Amino acid sequence: MDGTMSKMFATSCDTVLADAPKVNPVSDILTDSFGRLHTYLRISLTERCNLRCMYCMPAEGVDLTPNPQLLSLNEIVRLANLFVSSGVTKIRLTGGEPTTRRDIEEICLQLSNLSGLKTLAMTTNGIVLANKLPRLRECGLSLLNISLDTLVPAKFEFMTRRKGHERVMKSIDAAIQLGYNPVKVNCVVMRGFNDDEICDFVELTRERPINVRFIEFMPFDGNVWNVKKLVPYSEMLDIVGKKFTGLQRIQDHPTETAKNFRIDGHQGTVSFITSMTEHFCAGCNRLRLLADGNLKVCLFGPSEVSLKDPLRSGVDDNELKEIIGAAVKRKKAAHAGMLDIAKTPNRPMIHIGG
Repeated sequence: MDGTMSKMFATSCDTVLADAPKVNPVSDILTDSFGRLHTYLRISLTERCNLRCMYCMPAEGVDLTPNPQLLSLNEIVRLANLFVSSGVTKIRLTGGEPTTRRDIEEICLQLSNLSGLKTLAMTTNGIVLANKLPRLRECGLSLLNISLDTLVPAKFEFMTRRKGHERVMKSIDAAIQLGYNPVKVNCVVMRGFNDDEICDFVELTRERPINVRFIEFMPFDGNVWNVKKLVPYSEMLDIVGKKFTGLQRIQDHPTETAKNFRIDGHQGTVSFITSMTEHFCAGCNRLRLLADGNLKVCLFGPSEVSLKDPLRSGVDDNELKEIIGAAVKRKKAAHAGMLDIAKTPNRPMIHIGG
């Protein structure tokens, strides 16, 4: 097994999309000029976080948007309903850290009751999740991603600039006990920091319904991105393939961001998110609503449009849909290459939403 392994498992969104089932949206405002229907909305609930992960936030911190300028519960639900009524079937709640919002249970309850929404997901660092999760599940939270970049407590404290490793592991256990299957564990891989733990993370999938998702290190403002820190998908796949036998590629959905694998004898699965070395723009179906009410149609694009300002100025739903539709139509076919992305001004990840 050598560096060509990733090519053996490669698929092209361009070719797979031709075989994708046709979707009949309520309207065409979520279809861009390249025919991509956006059915997945990521909503950042807050810019606040109880960790300081080095790839997400600069060491000196960031200026936070004042609370009155962030979307309220009612504004989040109103905007989410516009997207769902137009064709969105999946919403993911992000942050900052979404569980730091005091009204997180009510947000989940109201969003999960939107007619037409099939999946309500959350990405969380797991620090305070264990105690909140039973109620969140009752409120309709159906899918869970927990961020964890190391299995070594001392290294966790170094990478996040906070303590809390044991609490994250407790949250993973709690999610499994509550029946989340799979429990997705997001791991940003950085050379010289945690690339020596790749196989240890894969071991988590042996006897538990965990989907470990290895994410290529991506550039955002303030995270001191360097191509030398990037561990490419091909290298990660080789590391896993040399240690674990029976690595099999799973047929991915055309809009899937990850390259998914199962391993013989493992209950869980392993995935790779290859934004830097093998982008998946052709199948992109995602939009982002930031905590300050801005709509971002591409994670790596600097372009944003405010939905909060027209909403608060009193425009009706049809006018809001026109603004959304115009923004979607301006979405480019693909984002720039990783070296160009690194030079392009963009917000810190803590502002965008993970």
